[in-house]
Amino acid sequence: MIAESAIREPLVTGGKTVHDVTKDISGRVEEKPAKSWLLAMAISLATLAVGGYAVGRLLWDGIGMWGLNKTVGWAWDITNFVWWVGIGHAGTLISAILLLFRQRWRMSINRAAEAMTIFAVICAAMFPVLHMGRPWLGFYWALPLPNTFGSLWVNFNSPLLWDVFAISTYFSVSLVFWYIGLIPDFATIRDRATNKISAAIYGALSFGWDGAAKTWSRYETVALVLAGLATPLVLSVHTIVSFDFATSVIPGWHTTIFPPYFVAGAIFSGFAMVLTLLIITRRVYKLEDYITIQHIELMNIVIIITGSIVGIAYITEFFIAWYSGVEAEQYAFINRASGPYWWAYASMMTCNVISPQLFWSKKIRTNIAATFVISIIVNIGMWFERFVIIVTSLHRDFLPSSWAMFYPTFYDVGVYLFTFGLFFTLFFAFAKFFPVINMAEVKSIIKATGEKKA
Repeated sequence: MIAESAIREPLVTGGKTVHDVTKDISGRVEEKPAKSWLLAMAISLATLAVGGYAVGRLLWDGIGMWGLNKTVGWAWDITNFVWWVGIGHAGTLISAILLLFRQRWRMSINRAAEAMTIFAVICAAMFPVLHMGRPWLGFYWALPLPNTFGSLWVNFNSPLLWDVFAISTYFSVSLVFWYIGLIPDFATIRDRATNKISAAIYGALSFGWDGAAKTWSRYETVALVLAGLATPLVLSVHTIVSFDFATSVIPGWHTTIFPPYFVAGAIFSGFAMVLTLLIITRRVYKLEDYITIQHIELMNIVIIITGSIVGIAYITEFFIAWYSGVEAEQYAFINRASGPYWWAYASMMTCNVISPQLFWSKKIRTNIAATFVISIIVNIGMWFERFVIIVTSLHRDFLPSSWAMFYPTFYDVGVYLFTFGLFFTLFFAFAKFFPVINMAEVKSIIKATGEKKA
């Protein structure tokens, strides 16, 4: 008896040739902006302008413009910071870890995911910078440099400082990894350029790429080295972010489950945002042959796995609170589910635990509209998760006389809008002026993924 393996579905459909890949991807950069792109960019810039007003007022009047109080000293700002850092995880995961495991399905989606990582980390960095109150002095405050303000030194025992080093390292490695991957494609656009300005710009961006065998060998070596550096960063960055909470003694925070729980949640929300952006991109730029249903299904499977891990973590938290016998810890979790912020907890459980389970159905996880809706629902739920962890743990702590409610102001929401405007402005600019799919890597799998079956 002879058993034959099933032939895998092609990763690039439509019988594309190497020339077709160059034409389809480069053409999106070379053509004039579409009306849909101009409309999307206008909305993004308008959001950026409204948020910019809130940021300007905040810098002028101070963070007292936020809805914080003596009890809830962290709220909207740190919620958004953790949320944006989490979104940035999928890009490095797709690029680095899947590259090391030789997963070819990453090749059509890694470029956009890497760009999303860079922009999300920039948005995340906005919140600790603004929280300084006087960010123009932040260079002295955040780094161990001699200063003229007396004995002001950073505390290396604080996870908040670990964040500075972890996220700056993560951003630097991700930026280099992203840019190195762009160089061969910049050279392709340079060679196709029909005017001197484009040729000069893309020529400078391509760093004199000549396409020689030795050049390709060094390119692949550097990519593997950077992937090896970036892989532990995926695990370490959000682990360190979780230490902001786990090293405290506040009920609901003082728990050892936070590092793996935060990492799983970050990958969960990151993949959801990648899906949201890629579904829009494949439709607007007509890239259905490159970002296929198979890519979307595989990402949905990752969402099922990480969403289930997050759900188990929620249940484990309740069990450990009960098992600990600590009254304050038990009350913290009862308060989350039935206290004044019960609606946030219910939203979190519905969006993060229930909605991803729909992807167990192949019909739903291969449906574009359903995937798009659920991907947005997941990111709403992950925002509520961070809000629940932070606000419900702070607003009722050990001392009942200090209990207080948190109510966001226009400036809380305005700064959040600013980061949305910044993120989408950067992403739309990237999608128009940079090749949104890695042409060099996709060309390497054309022959292996052709529609002809031997």
